[in-house]
Amino acid sequence: MKEKTKAKLEDNGFLKEVDSQLGGNMPSETTNTLKKKLGEEGYQKIAKINNPRLEEFLVKYINLCTPEKIFVCTDSTKDLKYIRESAIRNGEEIKLASEGHTIHFDAYGDQGRDKEHTNILVTKGMDLGESISTRDRDQGYTEVHEILKDMMKGRELYVRFFCLGPTNSEFSTPCVQLTDSCYVAHSEDLLYRQGYEEFIRQGSSARFFKFVHSQGEVDDRNVSKNLDKRRIYIDVTDDTVYSTNTQYGGNTIGLKKLAMRLAIRRASEEGWLTEHMLVMGIHGPNNRVTYFTGAYPSMCGKTSTAMLDGETIVGDDIAYLRKKDGKVRAVNVEKGMFGIVQGVNENDDPIQWKALKSPGEIIISNVMYDDAGDFYWTGMETPIPEKGYNHSGEWFKGKKDAKDKEIPCSHPNARFTLDLNILPNLDPTLDDPKGVVVSGVVYGGRDSDTCVPVEEAFDWAHGIITKGAALESETTAATLGKEGVREFNPMSNLDFLSIPIGRYVQDNLDFGQELDNPPPVFSANYFIRGKDGKFLNEKNDKKVWFKWMERRVNGEVETIETPTGRIPKHEDLVPLFKNVLQHDYTREEYIEQFTIRIPEHIAKIERITKVYKTQVPDTPKILFDILEAQKQRLLQAREKHGDYITPDKL
Repeated sequence: MKEKTKAKLEDNGFLKEVDSQLGGNMPSETTNTLKKKLGEEGYQKIAKINNPRLEEFLVKYINLCTPEKIFVCTDSTKDLKYIRESAIRNGEEIKLASEGHTIHFDAYGDQGRDKEHTNILVTKGMDLGESISTRDRDQGYTEVHEILKDMMKGRELYVRFFCLGPTNSEFSTPCVQLTDSCYVAHSEDLLYRQGYEEFIRQGSSARFFKFVHSQGEVDDRNVSKNLDKRRIYIDVTDDTVYSTNTQYGGNTIGLKKLAMRLAIRRASEEGWLTEHMLVMGIHGPNNRVTYFTGAYPSMCGKTSTAMLDGETIVGDDIAYLRKKDGKVRAVNVEKGMFGIVQGVNENDDPIQWKALKSPGEIIISNVMYDDAGDFYWTGMETPIPEKGYNHSGEWFKGKKDAKDKEIPCSHPNARFTLDLNILPNLDPTLDDPKGVVVSGVVYGGRDSDTCVPVEEAFDWAHGIITKGAALESETTAATLGKEGVREFNPMSNLDFLSIPIGRYVQDNLDFGQELDNPPPVFSANYFIRGKDGKFLNEKNDKKVWFKWMERRVNGEVETIETPTGRIPKHEDLVPLFKNVLQHDYTREEYIEQFTIRIPEHIAKIERITKVYKTQVPDTPKILFDILEAQKQRLLQAREKHGDYITPDKL
């Protein structure tokens, strides 16, 4: 261990805690238990890591969950093949016609994130605010351990090692996953970097995240049966995630949004950021590549943005951001994609379409397949067979559920899981241990009546407050519950916070304000509607908005200043629309899209102000100051120009 790292760990009490817990030496009973339960081969795999805390963790949950067999998976090709084959053998995945493709089904009612039963376990005195779902740690810990008792009886336990962020990097966070679902284990192989060698590299000094999952009892369709006992608990005190009686990836793939809660807390303590953000390279003139991060709630265009043809993807979901040498650097926490398949079609999403239609290792979930082994989903814009098989069993057009509601061929939140390496647009920096330099930060959501399609904030604080902390979005099928409800969702990260909202906002403010030249902050809105209720944006207009932002951060275009930020000039958008989309972009289109809607903006400011005043007791004062200043600018502009201000008046 490097002396600097060792000193840091000793300062925060980490090594002392390990020594106190283990008495300086691993108890012989731990060794004996591991040898007995894992066999000699499995034990040697664990012993090679040389981490007493890991060994204690394994013994605890092996004894609690009592699996019949245990498979310790290293990074070897042989071990990974065993996981893939187990998923087929156990019936959690079914082979499809295209080589490497498999299909998985989740239970009815288990096809989206279960927000109600996803809780942060908090100790007495730990107040995260009313917007974050919490549960008393003692109660939650006791309950989930009672549920886990003997839960893997008769099953095989898979011990998995992964790394969040690139390996051999200051971004590296090692993780250990225990699961009795080979679907979950297989999904994580596609989504995350293998971490067994990273565990060996870090050895006894590793500060690793821990995940315990069991799908519970399954029915004759091999889907989780006891959804009433579905629990997803995040213990931030012990860096552990528990997930029971569920298979849906958002509830079970521990390293995804569940690990975000652990990482957000750690980042807050250490001065970096864990964000619900894509990372992508936008390609400008003369082979220039400019990197952006972007935060969007589920089903708001984040993955389709990250996959824009002509650009390159670093990641589509979660990013770690650190400050290095006066710049912001970001990495993709993952190395795969857990994407929504609904609406993916050949014209609008050519790269995703080609991947889904070509041989390669892909898991597709909750869609329909036919006797030939071909699969179909809603919105693919090709003919769908009259009958087949989906999450409801045998399916036919017009089939209805118990509530007399028609069952579509695929669930609205149906997913595909793939490794980014199969994509032709993968950016070469994916595994760079230094990350990429961030030149712009974008926030977007589903907003039908307020914000223009693209706008630059005046400065970092203005952007973090009015674009990020004030983000609202309409609900979608990605979470269980009603759709179409406008929800407050700061930085698109509310569902995943493990620290108070006010502290999170302050962390973001501090992060940029400590830089001499923080990246510009933008808002993007793909869902603005006109007076007739129709969308003013075409689905692929986002290509132009990002090309404009790329030129803007490189100082090549000017802007028009409005009360809410800086918007593009029509003359700069015309050639972009022509070159990128072969569209003659008219002034009428521009005026309709970029008219500043003052009543709607003022109503939004009042909504957001009320939320922070009533629900976020630790809100930084600067948030109210910036929102009030924006409101006053809007009121002054209304006095001069009226409720709706076209760009030519500014």
